[in-house]
Amino acid sequence: MIGSKHWTISKGWIPPRGDEAVSFLNVGGADAHVRMTMYYRNRKPVGPYRITIPAGRMRRIHFDALEDPEPIPRAAAYASTIESDVPIVVQAQAVPAEEVVGKKQR
Repeated sequence: MIGSKHWTISKGWIPPRGDEAVSFLNVGGADAHVRMTMYYRNRKPVGPYRITIPAGRMRRIHFDALEDPEPIPRAAAYASTIESDVPIVVQAQAVPAEEVVGKKQR
């Protein structure tokens, strides 16, 4: 088995220019149904944001593209929990401003 069903990203912050992204890898034979919840310093948690990662595939999601149940605010610190119904691998990454313009994968 590769991966885990529970992940935490303890440091998140979408800069005024630029973005952050999370990459998911699902090496299994079944689609992964992922639920993300965002936690903030001064407000209640928001979520779940629902994402499907097809079996045997990877998917990169930009945090500023997440809109349902609500957009993630820029310049606000957050942490996130990620839960999946099958084991996956998760990696968070900063995205420089010059890579954001016109290149979002949803």
